[in-house]
Amino acid sequence: MYGDLYETGLTGVTVAVRRNAADALSPNIKSLNYLNNILAKIEANEKGGDEAIFFDSNGYLSEGSGDNIFIIKNGKVYTPPTVNNLRGITRATAIELLEEMGTTVHVENLGMFDLYTADEIFVTGTAAEAAPLVKVDGRAIGDGKPGPVTKKMVEAFKYITQNTGTPIFK
Repeated sequence: MYGDLYETGLTGVTVAVRRNAADALSPNIKSLNYLNNILAKIEANEKGGDEAIFFDSNGYLSEGSGDNIFIIKNGKVYTPPTVNNLRGITRATAIELLEEMGTTVHVENLGMFDLYTADEIFVTGTAAEAAPLVKVDGRAIGDGKPGPVTKKMVEAFKYITQNTGTPIFK
């Protein structure tokens, strides 16, 4: 989906559009109401970003316009709770893979500070699988290159998709 950006990394942009409030429309329901996602993606594109980053109405980090988000700080992995983002299958797979690698995933509310000061960030989604995010709002994340945890996730997803499941084509 992202081509060479798996190697070089995506650019993220925080957007003014907020994730719909869970009590109005649960983000865990695939309702096909993607208006906010489309508005966010347009805003990100206008600002030169590859991916929009949503916050919820309380100011907590939610997700990307089409991806769940993971932050690595001081060797620990964090992801927002699914009350304000899609409880994605790929997100769950990433958590399983990280735990198999011996890394505990901390599910907790995160803010702008956590995003800006992360050592690494990656996003997960059905189409993207796992992809590095190396810049947010013009700020380099870590050294501005995909980090070691992110690289392991990209490789782990590549392995799973090439070696498991039911083949579509013969």
